[in-house]
Amino acid sequence: MKGKSRARILLTATVVVAATVCAGTTDSVADSPAVGSGTGVYVGTVPLTTLKTAGTYLLKDPTRGNTATKDGSAGPIMSDLDNVWGNGLATNRQSAAVDAQFTAASVWDYFKFTFNRIGVRNDGQGIRSVVHYSNNYSNVFWDDTCVCVSYGDGSGNGHPITELDVGAREITHGVTSVTAGLSYTGEAGALNEATSDIFGTMVEFYANIPADVPDYFLGEKIDWNGDGTPLRSMDRPSRDGASPDYYSKAIPGMDPSLASGVADHFFFLLAEGSGPRTINGIAYNSPTANGSTLAGIGRDAAAAIWYRALANYLTSTDTYHGARLATLNAAADLYGTLSPEYAATAAAWTAVSVP
Repeated sequence: MKGKSRARILLTATVVVAATVCAGTTDSVADSPAVGSGTGVYVGTVPLTTLKTAGTYLLKDPTRGNTATKDGSAGPIMSDLDNVWGNGLATNRQSAAVDAQFTAASVWDYFKFTFNRIGVRNDGQGIRSVVHYSNNYSNVFWDDTCVCVSYGDGSGNGHPITELDVGAREITHGVTSVTAGLSYTGEAGALNEATSDIFGTMVEFYANIPADVPDYFLGEKIDWNGDGTPLRSMDRPSRDGASPDYYSKAIPGMDPSLASGVADHFFFLLAEGSGPRTINGIAYNSPTANGSTLAGIGRDAAAAIWYRALANYLTSTDTYHGARLATLNAAADLYGTLSPEYAATAAAWTAVSVP
């Protein structure tokens, strides 16, 4: 899109590519699960459930719907002899795979144990990941046709785009596709993007790993802008110089990846409240359009409201006003119309100028 900042290339719509991306991610091996460990570029050292077969280990998790990670579009599922994967360096092809596999497992576990959702499509099918996608590819994308996410290695093939919240937000596009089915145009597109931001963030908090302290910033570790700033800041989206903090008449015509700032801001206010605060050692300062002071209801309650709205009330062509109604309906279902959560939901939308 003309005028779109370079940083916005990364966090954009779901992309469908040729089926060869995911070819080979299933096989007939039915051996035993094993517990290994890996060191990713971004996740640090983490446990990995793998598949032991014929004297080797596959980066395939039979306990999570055969979630697996491949080396390149046409490559095989990653394999290893000692079940110790990667060394944290991008030059080791396994390191990015550790990031991707851990991200997929974290998404699986978050949706399973939080919402009883078993897989992206709620059908028990695992998530397929492709690392080292293409050549000098500076993007990451979700493909509904194969239930897979593909990660490029960036310019020069030395900077994998495999950060936890970035991968988790892309996988969330798959959840959105089979629930509300939000289109990628206008305000529905903004809500689509925001849904990915919200659950990408929630997965990061759920994983809670020392190497990537949970926060309300997205893509801060990949340093896409080259100055240490994140791609998105949910407490004050306008920090990037392009995303709006509040709703206006300009929103329907904006790039969805920018217009999502309104819902991102709403979610932060609902979860954490307004004004200055420190969370996990990170300072935030979230303003309100009407000068109101808000107390958050907690991120878990806020996420429960958003998920119920996504799964039960939002429709493919919905607007920000529709999202307000959907989340109020969800809050009423979960907590009642006289609850603090219901009142906080209404107040947070008003605070970002959504009537």
